Amino acid sequence: MLLGTVLVLLLFSAAPATAHAALRGTDPDDGSVVQRAPRHLTLTFTESVGLLDDSFRVFGPDQRRVPTDEAQHADGRSETARVQLPGKLTQGTYTVAWRVVSADSHPVSGAFTFSVGKRSATTAQIDTGPDEDPLTGGLHDAARYLAYLAAALLIGTVAFALLCRPADTSALRGPLVAAWWTLLGSTAVLLVLRAPYETGAGPAAAFDLSALERTLAGRPGLALLARLAVLLLTAAFLLRLSRRRDHREPVMRAVGATLAVALALTWAAAEHASAGIQVPVAMTSSVLHLVATGVWLGGLVALLLTLRRASVDTLTEVVPRFSRIAFASVTVLAVTGLYQSWRGLGSLAALTGTSYGRLLLLKLAAVGALLLAAGYSRRWTARLAAPAAAARTAVPERVPQPVGAGAPAQPEGPGESRESGVAGESGGSGVAGEPGESGVAGEAGEPEEPEAPGRREGPSEPARGSVEADPRLRGLRRSVLVEVAVAAVVLLITTLLTATLPGRAQAEAAQRPPAGALPPTTLVTVPFDTGGSTLSGRGTVQVTLDPARVGENGVQAVVHGADEGLVVVPEVRVTFTLPSREVGPIDARLTDAGGYWSTNAVNLPLAGTWTMKTTVRVSDVDQVTVSKPVRIVP
Repeated sequence: MLLGTVLVLLLFSAAPATAHAALRGTDPDDGSVVQRAPRHLTLTFTESVGLLDDSFRVFGPDQRRVPTDEAQHADGRSETARVQLPGKLTQGTYTVAWRVVSADSHPVSGAFTFSVGKRSATTAQIDTGPDEDPLTGGLHDAARYLAYLAAALLIGTVAFALLCRPADTSALRGPLVAAWWTLLGSTAVLLVLRAPYETGAGPAAAFDLSALERTLAGRPGLALLARLAVLLLTAAFLLRLSRRRDHREPVMRAVGATLAVALALTWAAAEHASAGIQVPVAMTSSVLHLVATGVWLGGLVALLLTLRRASVDTLTEVVPRFSRIAFASVTVLAVTGLYQSWRGLGSLAALTGTSYGRLLLLKLAAVGALLLAAGYSRRWTARLAAPAAAARTAVPERVPQPVGAGAPAQPEGPGESRESGVAGESGGSGVAGEPGESGVAGEAGEPEEPEAPGRREGPSEPARGSVEADPRLRGLRRSVLVEVAVAAVVLLITTLLTATLPGRAQAEAAQRPPAGALPPTTLVTVPFDTGGSTLSGRGTVQVTLDPARVGENGVQAVVHGADEGLVVVPEVRVTFTLPSREVGPIDARLTDAGGYWSTNAVNLPLAGTWTMKTTVRVSDVDQVTVSKPVRIVP
């Protein structure tokens, strides 16, 4: 149990390394101006994605929706989404709203713009589609958390019964049945809510049969169906286990392990481990991680329930067995958790620079509390196992002691009788004459010792070896209870991790502007002074470069006089030069647009720091040229 401290990176660290796909690029580029209308739109993501019936919505310059074909994967690559456009697109700016389902089963959405020929004077409002319905999202998240808890309890309780072999398993039957039904119900809820969760609709959309058919055809839906099938097999296994546990125990262990692996596969097959880098290793790691989590966390709950009923004599074997099993489980959790966290984070800087990393740090703080409880559990376990180890090395000879002269009277516990002989030596009925079990009172001709005055008066004392009578068991039970409570908090944080964009994907997404953002612009104020005495001979030129990226750019120049009012000048000329690559000068060829000068056709082919030279001519003989650096991004 002490090794629960290694849980810094465990409990679904990234197998739930899991999280949403991030948009890596678009074709055409976001904010770009293309001379010819594209035949299709293509999105590329950081991991494989699933497509919906309405994955693409394209709006034209008139803000009306453009009809498109059904979305598909480009060239069969699962990390792409492509839709074909109509043959002819009018000139202007188009807005593309998209929505897909990432490999970890979470929907992601966004939007971007591109222009054909030139940008529209006004840009349509970007519509990213419906947001997530709060009720659908809340029900879905609650069902996911209950599914994780129920699976851990189901796997751990069965493993505890088969591997730790407690004498009395009656305390485990209720939680085992509750875990099975909870997992069955939460899986059914996840299956029904799958369609509205993907599309962002309300729970009522779950009753759409066509949406349900689409769910059953997708990977998340198939995984949920497989989980239901595994649960039915698990029910048959539990019934057989309750009847034939003794003489077919090795076979039952093998069957139980197979079912646990199959159950874990239903998560791994539909989440992040099934996509991205090192898929075979990630799938194996995810399955081992989930099974070990169940054995450890569910076994901890089973141990807590057993501590409430069992006696010291039986627990001296059960508790050390669970301690060894917990050691192996947490070792597996540590190794797989480290791998999955590396796969999800990508770098140490992501620990503090991303939401995923900060949640991992929060998980570390929760594990610190778990460390304290686990330390106390280990101390109580050592105290409990010490007398049993000593008894195995030196077993004293059993000599019946007559209760009478020179012998101390033995106190009676609940269920003991004076006719049973020496208390605690037998589990039998204590009938006189049974060899080796009756005390002196059972021998013929021996008078019974008179009952001591006040012997049966007052409340009975707790039975020796019970939880109430032994401080070691009370201490162990309290520390295990704290472990269970803190582990539930760790599991809750883990559930949040499964819904958070991993640091690796976030770093890749940060390399490009956010999808759906309006094209960036650069505003440069250029002061000028031709040396003349008129107001128009001095002032500023405000030059707007849009979007200040490689490719086609628009340039607008507005001239202000010394009094900051607009002035009319005969000519404004702007050129661009990239000295580091010896490119230019490229003349923007501005035209008078009536109050300002502009163009939409300046092609800047390379990224870097360009030199923008602005020439302002205020008369036939007065003009000035001013240079300013501008940054052009890819």
